[in-house]
Amino acid sequence: MASKKAAAKRGKTAQRGSSNVFSMFEQSQIQEFKEAFGCIDQDRDGVIKKQDLKETYSQLGKLNVPDEELEAMLAEGKGPINFTVFLTLFGEKLNGTDPEETILNAFKLFDPNGTGFVNKDEFKRLLMNQADKFNTEEIFKLSSRWNKLFLWHQLT
Repeated sequence: MASKKAAAKRGKTAQRGSSNVFSMFEQSQIQEFKEAFGCIDQDRDGVIKKQDLKETYSQLGKLNVPDEELEAMLAEGKGPINFTVFLTLFGEKLNGTDPEETILNAFKLFDPNGTGFVNKDEFKRLLMNQADKFNTEEIFKLSSRWNKLFLWHQLT
C-alpha cells in the first residue's frame, strides 16, 4: 500500500515539476516555441530525434552535420525530447536573462540622442567602472569586433 502512495506522490511531483516550465514563459512565447518544435519535429511524432535534426539542418542549407554534434544536442534532453523537455531546455538556457525590452532599454541609456549607436570608448569606460566591473582582458575580448561606434539595434 505504501508503494502505491509513494508512486502517486512521485507522479504528482513529476507533473508539478514539468508544469513549472510553462510558468516561466508568456503564452505568446510558448506558442512560438510550439511552432519551432513543430518545424524541428519533421515526422510529427511529438519527439525530436537525430533524423529530425538532420532534416531541419538540411532545410536550412547545412548538410553533413556530424552525428556527434546531433547526438550531443539530443543528450542535453537526458531522454526523449518532447515539447515539455524542449521548453525546459530553453528555460534552462534563458534562465537569468533579461527580457528583450529590458536589454533594449538599457542600451537606450547609452544612446541619449537616439541615433541607434553607442560610443565604444564611452561604453568601455562604463563597463570598467560600473557594477560588475570588467577587466582589461574582458573588455578586449568583448570589443575586438566593434568599430568606433556600434549599432545596438542589431543586437536583437
